[in-house]
Amino acid sequence: MCFHRARANCRMEAVTADINLIALSPCLCLCLCFSLFPCRHVMNELLETERAYVEELLCVLQGYASEMDNPAMAHLIPAPLQNKKEVLFGNMPEIYHFHKRTFLRELEQYTDCPELVGRCFLERHKDVNQIIYEKYCQNKPRSESLWRQCSDCAFFQECQKKLEHKLGLDSYLLKPVQRITKYQLLLKELLKYSKGCEGTDDLQEALSSILGILKAVNDSMHLIAITGYEGNLSELGRLLMQGSFSVWTEHKKGHAKVKDLARFKPMQRHLFLHEKALLFCKRREENGEGYEKAPSYSFKQSLNMSAVGITENAKGDNKKFEIWCNSREEVYIVQAPTAEVKTTWVNEIRKVLTTQLELKALYFSFCSGSPFKSGQKSFKKTDEKKAEPCSPDANSSSSPKLTGKGQLRDQNIKGTDITFLFFFCFFFFFNKSALIILHFLIHLPLS
Repeated sequence: MCFHRARANCRMEAVTADINLIALSPCLCLCLCFSLFPCRHVMNELLETERAYVEELLCVLQGYASEMDNPAMAHLIPAPLQNKKEVLFGNMPEIYHFHKRTFLRELEQYTDCPELVGRCFLERHKDVNQIIYEKYCQNKPRSESLWRQCSDCAFFQECQKKLEHKLGLDSYLLKPVQRITKYQLLLKELLKYSKGCEGTDDLQEALSSILGILKAVNDSMHLIAITGYEGNLSELGRLLMQGSFSVWTEHKKGHAKVKDLARFKPMQRHLFLHEKALLFCKRREENGEGYEKAPSYSFKQSLNMSAVGITENAKGDNKKFEIWCNSREEVYIVQAPTAEVKTTWVNEIRKVLTTQLELKALYFSFCSGSPFKSGQKSFKKTDEKKAEPCSPDANSSSSPKLTGKGQLRDQNIKGTDITFLFFFCFFFFFNKSALIILHFLIHLPLS
């Protein structure tokens, strides 16, 4: 109802503006047209390019993908390309159907109210990100590799000739990636001309969501390039950050600190920050071109985020910070490429650690009202020992105490604690019936 009222208001404003322009001089009329309708020009470009995008996808699917199933063209398909349609095109059919049947139609509903189109992007954020484009981009290296093996084959040449395309298939396989980038450029333009309008907040949020999609797609491309990790990466939680750093290590043996052998030469490591773990990998450049030259990452080690602490300011360099664990028995001095990158990473790591502290507080709040108080004291005693600060020099800036800035106490949730905590949190947040059961068991007030 609100949407239709907003559209009606937009039409009324447009009609009023057109009537008022009639009485003005041609020169002033032209100036007002430029100032009143720039959003419409951007919206028209969004719709026109969206229609062209849908047509290009259809052209590729009909002119190339379908031809791979054409018996008359079978003799032109080389052996490496046979039965590899899904590898070459990924989920392009899914992308086409989404834009043709859903997204384009919804965009067209905002033709008269371009400043409100941000709502359309927000409503389809999950579809665009998790279901479609991330999947396509994760397959892109395999697609690119297959294309390079067969790019000169007669099959592709014949298809391109029939379509009368000046560009090869590889240019069209890039269209989905380019389309996401185009969305953020158009949303920036709409936002520039829609300040103070009803949909400004939605446009800003839509722009942020598209930028988030671009980041997620980029991160996922790096994540699938990790080799040598024996576990399941999906069990580490969301990938929050990834980037390259210089890393020095220190290990404490007894009361002595032992630095790594190359104490003055840092290791070059690519770090992947997940919700539950921090991965250290070694970047390796691959030979080739395009996606074939994309780096791969050899897994070296991981740190459980429930067992780490952070010191924001390492001595002597505003681009360095420290990550440590086991009461500072292991210290990793990390140097970011810039101070800004360092600040971003430190803030993100702090969020993860703060979330863990909040979950721990929730856990003990639950235990304090539970009928299992007999086991609660042992929990508390065990945890107090785990949370005791180590005993470095009291004046050291890297001592693991909870301060206003720079450091977090090593308050960890381990063993039985964390197993029970996640079991509880899962049912508490996602299962209403479990909450009702808990109410009767521990007399928690229902909100």
